[in-house]
Amino acid sequence: MANQLKVQIFRTNDIVDDGGKQFELGKNWCEDFFGIDTSLPYYTINLKFKSISRGFNHLNDKIIELKLADVSNRGDRKAYSNSDSGRSQIKDFFIDDLHLNEDNIKRDYFAILLTQNEYFLYFVPKELYDNFLKLFSSTSTTVSVEPTPHETKKESTTQQIIYYGAPGTGKSHAIEEATEGQDVIRTTFHPDSDYSTFVGAYKPTTREIPMRDVTGKVIIEDGKPVTENRIVYEFVSQAFLQAYVGAWEKFAANGDQPQPQYLVIEEINRGNCAQIFGDLFQLLDRNASGFSEYPIKADADMKKQLNKLLSGLIIDNAEAINALYKGKDVVSQVLDGDVLLLPSNLYIWATMNTSDQSLFPIDSAFKRRWDWRYVRIDDAHKGWKIEANGKRYDWWDFLEKVNKLIGDTTSSEDKKLGYFFCKSTDGIITAETFVSKVVFYLWNDVFKDYEFEGDIFVDEDKASKLSFDKFYQTNFAGQTVVNEAKVDVFLTNLGVKFADDNTMIEGEEEDEQSDSKTRYYINGDMFKRKSYFGKEIMTQYLKAHPELTFQQIKETFPDSLLGEGISHRGLIVSDDTPLDSYSRYYTPEHFSSSDGVSFRVFKQWTVSNIDNIIDFARNQGMNIDVTEE
Repeated sequence: MANQLKVQIFRTNDIVDDGGKQFELGKNWCEDFFGIDTSLPYYTINLKFKSISRGFNHLNDKIIELKLADVSNRGDRKAYSNSDSGRSQIKDFFIDDLHLNEDNIKRDYFAILLTQNEYFLYFVPKELYDNFLKLFSSTSTTVSVEPTPHETKKESTTQQIIYYGAPGTGKSHAIEEATEGQDVIRTTFHPDSDYSTFVGAYKPTTREIPMRDVTGKVIIEDGKPVTENRIVYEFVSQAFLQAYVGAWEKFAANGDQPQPQYLVIEEINRGNCAQIFGDLFQLLDRNASGFSEYPIKADADMKKQLNKLLSGLIIDNAEAINALYKGKDVVSQVLDGDVLLLPSNLYIWATMNTSDQSLFPIDSAFKRRWDWRYVRIDDAHKGWKIEANGKRYDWWDFLEKVNKLIGDTTSSEDKKLGYFFCKSTDGIITAETFVSKVVFYLWNDVFKDYEFEGDIFVDEDKASKLSFDKFYQTNFAGQTVVNEAKVDVFLTNLGVKFADDNTMIEGEEEDEQSDSKTRYYINGDMFKRKSYFGKEIMTQYLKAHPELTFQQIKETFPDSLLGEGISHRGLIVSDDTPLDSYSRYYTPEHFSSSDGVSFRVFKQWTVSNIDNIIDFARNQGMNIDVTEE
């Protein structure tokens, strides 16, 4: 007889009851003990079978405890079992059998917890669930999946969640991942948000109506009534009512297992929640079955709208719902529009930046009606880099150092930066993006009240302050552009380490060493590397001439400027050009010509051809200087 293995699916942050003790999956143990990024969507699989003296049970001589240790170490790709006597490899089973693919190997985490009731909780990414079940396919073990019960206390605790943390920690992304494939209505609160913009109100709309003559008869021309667009006032449902009606429609379609309806509120504390929610506040109290504990009466306008939208719906398990309210026929009242009552499949999730919490403080009564999920600042392992002045700095190292500075200076977590505070292009955060997003935020929001004390804010002359205006300069065409040399100064002051690929191409290192005293200047701003200096000349010229077509740009920068013996793919290459191994020779940022062609620019100038691009710049009137220091 085959062993019966019961598998129950939980989501990250679900509540599990273990012998009367409730704990939260993914937060209490996975994140702290295993160091797992719980902002990503995971399933937890509850395997119910008996353990043996803290070790792990064998099913048909197959060890089913699985710990994929050291997954980032490419040399250690086997699966192991753990016991008091140490760990041993599971024979004939390798990590490759379960991983998604090479690109995602670093997020393929597995974790195990043995509860006091001798349940093993396996924590796995949802994408790997099917692969995980393959582990048992070669045994006589039968794996049965028991879906998490729909109406449980656990469900009610996750129906209203506020994800909060520093800006850029991925709060919205976490919700997007968790609700993938579901029906989501999204709105954003702001200082002008109110009840009518969140729930609904009468608004002027246009409607096509027939024209009538002075006697009241419809005017007919060519056998058809003549119509005109006329402004009328109609009740327009906003995000809340749209989600509310959608949830009840899904409940009518399948009351035993209704599809969830999500209402996502971005930046919830940027609006006055007390004003926006109004009497809906009372609906946020949910009972053990996930329905509103206290229904509220709809006003006359809303009643008409709800009666129109919900009429005709049939709730098969109406008696079970009515039983929650001492037999009162609340379902009929809901469908008639008399009362509002949140169904158990309506989930209201929100995000909140801690740095914005002073805009509209949320009172404690409102807070009590939500579960709170702290999204901490973590390395997303994207390998992003800051590119400035011919160098590449490690983005995560910058975040760690600047966040420590913010914490030490402000004694607060509110102003720190998350990994996704700004966007990258192909893993590169350009100097322009860095200044416009990060430096602007630091100088104008974080440190402006602290007088920029300390060596980190000292300019390269060691005497003056690195003020915000110094991060910009005027180029040869009179345009304001980012001064990348100052970005370099700031990152160097902060002690940010170089990225792993902050190296020169073959042959260039020798060139740089041979003329290490050479300094290149554009309008007084110094560049130490030929490779970046040449690219900067091209970049400034292109930004000063946005009217050029792609063909004109190619003619302006002919490949002959590269000199003999260097071909690569050309000075200017369109995005559809296969770069293959030559991709490192071109800018990560993409330019666009006036005729809509997206392209990239060569960036690896060397001693053999740097004079060609310098001559080009001088012919264009650019203030170029090369000196020995």
